[in-house]
Amino acid sequence: MAEQSHPTPKLYAIIFITLSILTCATWAIAFADLGIFNPIVAVTIAVIKAVLVILFFMHVRYSSRLTKITVSAGFFWLMILITLSLSDYLSRTLRVVP
Repeated sequence: MAEQSHPTPKLYAIIFITLSILTCATWAIAFADLGIFNPIVAVTIAVIKAVLVILFFMHVRYSSRLTKITVSAGFFWLMILITLSLSDYLSRTLRVVP
């Protein structure tokens, strides 16, 4: 069996810094007025952060094919649920009460 590579402490530091930057970006986007795109941008940043955590901190990138398929199926299902929730949220009309 071939020996699998594992992440180095330098890679962990890079991922940590990237996650910190994306967290600051999420915070900054909360104060920006992007209209209808605010939740879309926030969820996109959250998905990127989730993928980084899944791949590197959960060691899925260095796991067997079965583990990758199982995690991919779960992540795909999560994307379906987020898409359906966002489509419901974006399709609602805003009613102003006099």
